Amino acid sequence: MSTPTGPASGLPVRMPRPRQSGRHRRPEPVVAPEGAAALVLAVPGTPSSATRSLAEEVISIARSELPGLHARIGYLDGDDDEHPALASVLTHTSAERTARYEQAVAAGRDVSAPEGPSAVVVPLLAGPDSAIVRRIRQAVMDSGTQVELTDVLGPHPLLAEALHVRLSEAGLARADRARLFTVATAADGIVLATVGGEEAVQAAGITGMLLAARLAVPVMAAALDVDGSVTTIAEQLRGAGAAQLALAPYLVGPEIDASLLEAAAKEVGCATAEPLGAYPAIGKLVLSLYATALGITPATPQGAPAH
Repeated sequence: MSTPTGPASGLPVRMPRPRQSGRHRRPEPVVAPEGAAALVLAVPGTPSSATRSLAEEVISIARSELPGLHARIGYLDGDDDEHPALASVLTHTSAERTARYEQAVAAGRDVSAPEGPSAVVVPLLAGPDSAIVRRIRQAVMDSGTQVELTDVLGPHPLLAEALHVRLSEAGLARADRARLFTVATAADGIVLATVGGEEAVQAAGITGMLLAARLAVPVMAAALDVDGSVTTIAEQLRGAGAAQLALAPYLVGPEIDASLLEAAAKEVGCATAEPLGAYPAIGKLVLSLYATALGITPATPQGAPAH
């Protein structure tokens, strides 16, 4: 005889879960492997409370995608406990990893000695900036630790999405091309503003093409740190028939002084959107680069091409 909850013997019964199939099947949750290298976010620019808040939010997004992720923030220009320098963060992270292993051995746990890098460093940069990347590499060498350094976040379709959202938030683009209404302030030409010279302009141009396809308006990249670049691109767009321009910062934010953006927008007489900031795609791309470096998978962000 059995009861509604199981057989009379009281033995536990494994109740089968309903299974989903095909594209609607829920993926098994992925957690960070025990002893995996830490994710260290390399943050450029002058440290501040706003910069720290942004970096912490990016890390929070990454952790929500990969529970158990061990993550730290290192600042290229950090010099105190609140904004620690990247090299010192890497040194401390390596020492922490060794200490965790020694504690596990002392506790009698059967654990393997740590192998591979103690950290994966992900630059908080939308596009290439050789001067900043050189400084990150130098900080890695100064730390004296075994570290994997990833590429920058872009180009990537998710960054085109983020740019579109920032422009629509500023009233400079329609939120959805499928909607037939027009926005009175919508731009008919976009200056995609980046930093890092010609290399950065070329890389931004790839994301710019994706943004142009989303907005159905011309998009051209310019370098904020190259004299005359923004003005030249604005003139080209106006020469091609664009009457109302907008500046779209292809920047996370900390890598440039905000006054440069304001000055560029004033120089060419156009409105500007906000930098990308801690848009969810930024955290997802940071995690994707980290996971790729270690050969683990949370799911790759949708639309992600191989770098």
